[in-house]
Amino acid sequence: MEAYVKKDINKNAAYYTIFWSSFKKAEKFDIVTCVPSISGIFELYYQDKKKKLNLFFLSKAYYGGLKYEIRKRTDPEMETDPQRKKIIEKYDCYYRYAATNSYQDMKDIFYFFARTYLPHVPAPAPSGRYEDIFIEEISKDKIVDI
Repeated sequence: MEAYVKKDINKNAAYYTIFWSSFKKAEKFDIVTCVPSISGIFELYYQDKKKKLNLFFLSKAYYGGLKYEIRKRTDPEMETDPQRKKIIEKYDCYYRYAATNSYQDMKDIFYFFARTYLPHVPAPAPSGRYEDIFIEEISKDKIVDI
């Protein structure tokens, strides 16, 4: 299954469909050989002692691409955030991604996810192009966040 973001517009609403890549264990050599160097969004999960995947990071990759950003965020030698560094040192981590070349679309997607995951925290600004934003996630691994 190809990993990408599709957008449909109806009146003043954007309907995004995120076709996620398969989950892969975050191993640097695998990332370097399998993840494309294109722009997109990605999620990082850690697997706890009960084998449950827990989302701990969602980000976008524009300059440098998905390969660079995922590699940087899953390598304890490259990660600069102390909390994320503790997680990736302690647990097995997994990632998935979806390609999109539109930075404005990434802003809309992050606005939606921030409103959904953290409703009590101010959300980052959307692109401002649409009154409403909707997201559907497609994952062959049968894991969706919303």
